[in-house]
Amino acid sequence: MNLTEKINAEIMTAMRAKDAVRLRGLRAVKAAILLANTDGTGKEMDDEREIALLQRLIKQRKESLLVFETQNRPELAQVESEEIAVIMEFLPQQLDREAVESIIKNIITTTGATSMKDMGKVMGAANKELGGKAEGKLISEVVKALLQ
Repeated sequence: MNLTEKINAEIMTAMRAKDAVRLRGLRAVKAAILLANTDGTGKEMDDEREIALLQRLIKQRKESLLVFETQNRPELAQVESEEIAVIMEFLPQQLDREAVESIIKNIITTTGATSMKDMGKVMGAANKELGGKAEGKLISEVVKALLQ
């Protein structure tokens, strides 16, 4: 079952349960999928694109959440945090910092990276291996710390 089918099934379940919070988050994901399918690239939605899409939605909502919290708008911040929780359900289990560090240490060893000049090479391999399992910001922080 692909992401679109899962979302449609979850929307039906949320509608039956009259769960407005969950329904709002699911509809946001469905809208993003529809936009991605009609973006003109002609690319089919595969697992990598689905994960990237979900990560982008979460990143957007986290940025909005931060803005709403700094502007003292708790009602809008609550909406964003609820949508983040719904979207996170469809991503693979996120790794903690220690697990990310150990994987990146292995990548650094296999690529032979020694300095910050090799960061691009390490980041490419790390994003490929950790795609969807860790945020790009965390991966970047760990790579910078290990290469310095």
